[in-house]
Amino acid sequence: MLRTHRLLTALGAAVAALAAPLAHAEWTLNMTTGVTSMSGEIYSLHMKMFWWCVAIAVFVFGWMIVSIVKFQKSKGAVPDTAMVHSTKAEIIWTIIPVLILVVLAVPAAKTLIKLEDSRGSTLSVKVTGYQWKWQYDYLDQGVSYFSTLSRDSNAARQLQSGIDPTTVNDYLRDVDYPLVVPTGAKVRLLLTSADVIHAWWVPELAIKKDAIPGFVNELWFQVDADKPGIYRGQCVELCGRDHGFMPVVVEAKSPEDYKAWLAERQAAAKPAAIAANTP
Repeated sequence: MLRTHRLLTALGAAVAALAAPLAHAEWTLNMTTGVTSMSGEIYSLHMKMFWWCVAIAVFVFGWMIVSIVKFQKSKGAVPDTAMVHSTKAEIIWTIIPVLILVVLAVPAAKTLIKLEDSRGSTLSVKVTGYQWKWQYDYLDQGVSYFSTLSRDSNAARQLQSGIDPTTVNDYLRDVDYPLVVPTGAKVRLLLTSADVIHAWWVPELAIKKDAIPGFVNELWFQVDADKPGIYRGQCVELCGRDHGFMPVVVEAKSPEDYKAWLAERQAAAKPAAIAANTP
């Protein structure tokens, strides 16, 4: 009795410990629906395959449970020691999985083709990974800058800094200069690296690709016109001791706000360009 009471107490404490953070943080076990046209399509494909897997699991485990309960020795069931061959059964359990795979493979192949099709993009940005920051070059726009971990997060992460990380907004997930893009525009990224392998990933955009030295990988995204905001990700390829301090932040602005931001950045870049070209 005492052992049962202790077990129930421990179980209650574990449940309370798990439930406490849930009351203060929004989280989900499923993938995010995202804010781009492709992310919605990927989510729909994910859910379609998920329910197919659920149906298959229900059928297989249901059949197993019925067989275990119905065919028991205590109920007079006798095992068949002879190897019985059934051509019909083998044809059925071969054709059905093939049909299921075809049903799932066709929409998956269409989505993969769309993911690699960057034609029709209206903005091209070269993204270069460094230890441990990103460089964004807006091709044909005359804008280029580095994006590094924000000063608040960088100060708090130092050993014996005395700063409580919980007091820092978006700790280790904020940068000084995010990648700014217009909503509704198809943005093409040309991804590479200047030192080691990195990976550029933002969950809400449903894109992730490696930045490899000497290679240029291509990816694209298009934030929905009604979804302006800030979307956060990080480098997800182990790239050195400070790999965890290399976040990715994308700020999607309305076309009007983006034009104003671009004009401001271009104006700020002109004096620097003139100084660099002056002997």
